[in-house]
Amino acid sequence: MKNLIETIAKALVDHPEQVKVTEVEGENTSVIELAVAKEDLGKVIGKQGRTARALRTILTAASTKIKKRAVLEIIE
Repeated sequence: MKNLIETIAKALVDHPEQVKVTEVEGENTSVIELAVAKEDLGKVIGKQGRTARALRTILTAASTKIKKRAVLEIIE
C-alpha cells in the first residue's frame, strides 16, 4: 500500500523527489504518512480536499482486499 500511495503522489506533484511515504503498521491498522514539498501540498490535498479524499478511497479499497484498515495522514 505504501508503494501505491507513493506512485500516485509522485505523479501529482512538481517535486517527486521530495515525496516521502512511511508506513506504521499495527495489529489490524496501518497508518500511511505522506510528506511532500510545501509547494506541492495543495496539489495533494486538492480543491476542498477532493484529491486527498480520492487517495483515501483508493487506500481503503486496497486495504479492504487484504482485510486490514489503512489511514492516510498528509503531513505538512
